[in-house]
Amino acid sequence: MILLKSIPKVDKFITHEAFEGLSKTLVTKISKEVIENLRNNILNETIKEINEQSLISEVLQNYENLISPSLKSIINATGIIVHTNLGRSLLDENSLKKTIQIATTYNNLEYDLNEGKRGERYAHITKTLKALTNCEDAIVVNNNASAVFLILNTFCKNKEVVVSRGELVEIGGSFRVPEVMAQSGAILKEIGTTNKTHLRDYENAINEKTSMLMKVHKSNYSIEGFSSEVSFEEIVEVAQKNNIIDYYDMGSGHMIDLPYNLNKNEPSILEIMKYNPSLLSFSGDKLLGSVQAGIIIGKKELIEKIKKNQLLRMLRVDKITLALLEDTLNSYLKNDLEQIPTLKMLFASTETLEQRATKLKEKIEDIYSCEVIRTSTMVGGGTTPNKKIPSIALSLEYKNYKPNQLEKLLRKNLIISRIENEKVLLDFRTIQENELKKLENILKGLFN
Repeated sequence: MILLKSIPKVDKFITHEAFEGLSKTLVTKISKEVIENLRNNILNETIKEINEQSLISEVLQNYENLISPSLKSIINATGIIVHTNLGRSLLDENSLKKTIQIATTYNNLEYDLNEGKRGERYAHITKTLKALTNCEDAIVVNNNASAVFLILNTFCKNKEVVVSRGELVEIGGSFRVPEVMAQSGAILKEIGTTNKTHLRDYENAINEKTSMLMKVHKSNYSIEGFSSEVSFEEIVEVAQKNNIIDYYDMGSGHMIDLPYNLNKNEPSILEIMKYNPSLLSFSGDKLLGSVQAGIIIGKKELIEKIKKNQLLRMLRVDKITLALLEDTLNSYLKNDLEQIPTLKMLFASTETLEQRATKLKEKIEDIYSCEVIRTSTMVGGGTTPNKKIPSIALSLEYKNYKPNQLEKLLRKNLIISRIENEKVLLDFRTIQENELKKLENILKGLFN
């Protein structure tokens, strides 16, 4: 075919002046793909002519798409504070600046400055966690799922772990407790029923093969009505009487009392530590409000055994995670909770949110039909299942745009909203104060 003979040669095509200053390797790779696609289209008779300028534009567009960062800053106007899809907890800017200093210089990650010899990386957060929680020892891995796996693998390989049927959860990403147990080598011993588990169920399940009584936080659901479960305090007592390990996978642990009655059936880490438990694990990037991590605290002899597990090296955290986590924990120690964005958003009053929403409404009501409304949202991230918290939102309507059309347009401009009662809502619970001007400018520019 004549068109096939007209296909540009890659080695000549890539010398075009439009590609000057770009990576030759990447331009060549993309050009080969674009030209091969052109060849296939000619053979399939889907194009009738070759436009070299269009090919150049396609290569440049593909080049730009490849080198542009995929992760982008967005405005979270959903109202969900610990939004798993939007990066969970925000980090404090000052905390990040301190971490940059650590990450861009040599540091004492595994060096004991007092002794002048090799130290332990976990020592940097152990002292703070001891002071905060009164634990004997602590260790940090890359997330709480890792913490669960590592604990079970260390203590329960080929041994039984007793868990209530009502706590055999599946969370995001198909993370299932029974499957994690199987992968770790632990043997699951289910007790009770889906809706009711009694203390006697734990007591009757214990035998010579039992190594652990485990409680699991129901991160993304709750059981209502005719139901009952055994408190961790009671589980600790039974475990200690029988000289076996008690372990609470808290999922999302919080250090302080939470507003809006969120503490109901959601004891804090400090409350649980009053029972003198064997082991607890919880996430760093949920209600704790820090970086992604799995934090394990408990008895020193047990933590020491975990440290000797060869899997720990695969799951350990780096200097950046440790620096960020230590700074967040220090904010708790100093009672400087304003430095923890998750808590700042959670504790923000509806009066403050209403003032911000009203101010934005006044700036854009000549463009949109909008109304400041009282609404409710959730903390999110598998933290306090099915518990609502009050919030303030600004409803948006524009001429004959349907809600899904407006939501899509906002999303294209990196504003993530939600639709409720056939209206697009911007929920101010999660819109940061320093984002208000940016939000205003984007909204004004959408239809101008």
